[in-house]
Amino acid sequence: MLFIDFSSAFNTIPQHLIEKLSLLGLNNSLCNWILDLLTERPQSVWIGNSISCTTTLSTGAPQGCVLSPLLFTLLTYDYVAMHSSNHIIKFADDTTVVGLISKNDESAYIEEVQLLTDWCGANNLFLNVDKTKEMVVDFRRAQSDHSPLIIDGSSMEIVKITKFLGVHLAGILTWSLNGSAITRKAQQHLYFLRKLGKGHLPPPILSTFYRGTIEQLHHCLVWKQHRLGSQEPTKDSEDS
Repeated sequence: MLFIDFSSAFNTIPQHLIEKLSLLGLNNSLCNWILDLLTERPQSVWIGNSISCTTTLSTGAPQGCVLSPLLFTLLTYDYVAMHSSNHIIKFADDTTVVGLISKNDESAYIEEVQLLTDWCGANNLFLNVDKTKEMVVDFRRAQSDHSPLIIDGSSMEIVKITKFLGVHLAGILTWSLNGSAITRKAQQHLYFLRKLGKGHLPPPILSTFYRGTIEQLHHCLVWKQHRLGSQEPTKDSEDS
């Protein structure tokens, strides 16, 4: 698995995105509205009573714009895996190349990465080779060495653990690492919930806090710890 990191992804959305939007069936009025959003944006810096000169930007999407992830997704919609043994996972600017290597033949996987690199160059996207990581999952008894990928003259770092879309992944594909991370986060939130409970706050406030900061973790440990009211997880809760 190759976890791709783009350099300033949202700042490099090119103007020819409009051409792709037209191919997707968007009408001219909507395309022109998006083009107007992305081009000739005045920008200045205001500190105290001082204001800088105004500069005009015609690249990328505005920082914090709710459309930025969607526009990046539409920009990259036309890149798909070229080999049946590979799979491309895309979520906004997070892109992962998953390759199934059989009989030690890495040619399809290596070619897929090269095709992705070429596609990025043609679409004004730049790979951050220092932050792009590779993970090898191999359960064979006789494991063979995997040579690091070379992208733009740089070797990709091979890691045993990484974090992908909020999930902690390990090369041995166990959930213990992610479970431990969720447990620590749940304990922190439960501590504040117990403090609020000792302050005799109304139940609606406690319920709101629970839903907003704890329930979103989607972990059975949270409810069990809340019922037990303990500060440390029990052996049963850890096993759960």
